[in-house]
Amino acid sequence: MIGPTEGRAADNGRVYQSGGDQHITEHHHHGDARTAAPGTAPDSVRRPAVGRTPVVLRDRVELLGRLRTALEDGRTHQVYVLHGLGGCGKTAVASEIFRSATAEGRRTGLWVNASDLTSLRAGMLAVAADRGAGEGELTAARSGLRAAADLVWDRLDRSDQPWLLVIDNADDPAVLRDGSWLRTSPRGTTLVTTRQVAAHWWPGAELHHVGVLPREDAARVLCDLAPESGTVEEAAEIADRLGRLPLALTLAGGYLAHQVIDPWSMAEYGRALDRGPEVDAIELLDQGAEYGSDHNSRHLASSTWELSLDALRTHGLPEATTLIQLLACWSHDPLPLHLLAGAGIGAVLPRPRVELALRGLLDHSLTRLVPGPPRCVRTHGVLLDSIARGTPGEHRDALLGAAAELLGAVLPDVTRPWAREDPPPAPFAPHTRALLRRAVQWTEAGPATVTRVLDCALRLVVALHRAGDYASALSVAQDAVTRGTRLLDASHPVVIAIRQRGGRALYRLGRYEEAEASHRLALADCTAAFGADAVETLESCVGLSPVLVWGLGRKAEAVSLLRRAVAGRTAALGAAHPSTLIARTYLLEFTVGPELDPVTGPELLADCRSMVGPGHPITLAAELNHGFALITTGHQRQALPLVRGVVAALERAYGPDHPKTLAARSLLSRVLAELDLLEEAVAQAELVADARARVLGPEHPWTAWSLERLAERRRAAGQDLDDGTP
Repeated sequence: MIGPTEGRAADNGRVYQSGGDQHITEHHHHGDARTAAPGTAPDSVRRPAVGRTPVVLRDRVELLGRLRTALEDGRTHQVYVLHGLGGCGKTAVASEIFRSATAEGRRTGLWVNASDLTSLRAGMLAVAADRGAGEGELTAARSGLRAAADLVWDRLDRSDQPWLLVIDNADDPAVLRDGSWLRTSPRGTTLVTTRQVAAHWWPGAELHHVGVLPREDAARVLCDLAPESGTVEEAAEIADRLGRLPLALTLAGGYLAHQVIDPWSMAEYGRALDRGPEVDAIELLDQGAEYGSDHNSRHLASSTWELSLDALRTHGLPEATTLIQLLACWSHDPLPLHLLAGAGIGAVLPRPRVELALRGLLDHSLTRLVPGPPRCVRTHGVLLDSIARGTPGEHRDALLGAAAELLGAVLPDVTRPWAREDPPPAPFAPHTRALLRRAVQWTEAGPATVTRVLDCALRLVVALHRAGDYASALSVAQDAVTRGTRLLDASHPVVIAIRQRGGRALYRLGRYEEAEASHRLALADCTAAFGADAVETLESCVGLSPVLVWGLGRKAEAVSLLRRAVAGRTAALGAAHPSTLIARTYLLEFTVGPELDPVTGPELLADCRSMVGPGHPITLAAELNHGFALITTGHQRQALPLVRGVVAALERAYGPDHPKTLAARSLLSRVLAELDLLEEAVAQAELVADARARVLGPEHPWTAWSLERLAERRRAAGQDLDDGTP
């Protein structure tokens, strides 16, 4: 055998130098690793084969510390696996450990690319040559006369120097398993980078997840790359928009640093990213790639994840591509897993294959599990945008339709005024808004699919409104109307319904003039499109009435609108239909006279309890308004237990700070005061004023009104008001 510092092995145009830096000349090498001739060797196994290296490796302090400690302690017989989503910087971490081990730890560093079997085999044979393998041994291994992996690991085991072997881009661990390329040795340590997280591929290895960067470090990556482009805070805002993914940050920083003709600031770059359909964010990112990056590069946001999907297709899971395309219809926020169990998924995926497809995505770090309840998956936003961009146009309508059907199945049915089983809307809000954005971006979506998407938005607005989150309800409604009217007519029934809900949210937020304008415009459009007696038109009558009474003091007009709504709904739906009961409940509140009507209130309560049941919010609203009628007509003692019961029921159903609970508690404070139960009246008024100040803010009209009532109760109770309270 020829010694490692003086010998050469030559074969078929390759030259392996078995000592020092491994420079290999391949005279017939053309194309990338996927098209290279068998046995094509890397230019060097002594240097990391990486793309653009970070100016400074930000964060990763704990991980780097653990790996450096392991190397300093001389641990052998150990494999460390860095796993995570493509673009998270696994190779950058490995490169830094490689540098540290070779420059400071006096180890021989060996670097092999394992993106495919050809590259792995060529690289590992180059490692064997580096560790002293002779010409005859290498020829036998290349020709199949000797097990190539056995030769490599025999040479590594007999190395005269301790080593660190980095096996980079091992995204298909089957490549390592075939031929037993991954082993341990008493002479060195192996570090693997991979997107494949499934532990069964890495028995005995120590696994380390490499994720996105913390906000401050992500911002500093941009500042490292483009220090003259903006402030740290501007960089942090861009980093948030890019999900703090190192690949995306590197591309953005490269774009900002290398523009020549018309350089952008970070603020301008951030505005471009947020410009929606007008700017392709993924294309903008890819413009920051180094010159010469090809379309299959791991260093492009548009294509890096296709490598993982290609591997899944190769292994018999083409459904994984369809599933990630479906996930791209929604948001990067946690997505409850039970959505994927809905019947609607069968429109795009065979239901028995959904579980396998999801496991494939999880194993390749294309999505990850988030512990519950509810159990969720979370997929990076840049990945989703990239997948959405590459989804074929002929598939988009079906995917959007399936996503809308699955989402709609877990959102409240707007045909029911309320249901106890309605789920909390918060987990579904970002996915509904993302679905709206995707419907605008994917212009291939047909009117039926767009209508289904907007129906999801309507259901979300209703759910947020019922939960008392009026600001969010208004925001979603306005977003849905803006996007929906790009795709459907402004008088389309679902667009009208969202506009009406937006008007209700404006009223609840104390923006009375805007609420009136919104409802009147919807009323006019409904009348023109559907007729004066249509159910849609009557909904605008009901929505406008409380604005006129409590916001603008025009009670007579409100009563007229409500009488019209009650009559119209009774004719169309029946006197005991939930929608009719709601209109009758409003009418009871607004038509209380000096004498108690012995029929209207009790009849309404009987219909509510019969049709929707005791304790239902419609019934509770009717009971509260009947209590108001009793108080107004001088029947306070009869009203007190009724109002107390409503307060308790609403608190159980909605919580102590919900607007419905506070409205009932305010009425309870009034009846207590009128019965001279002043101490409790003050206590109830304090609860209302404090909650409204916290929930609605000090500027809301209802907060000011509550503070005035509190001051009245305190004066009546003879309490000292010199405490700063109005």
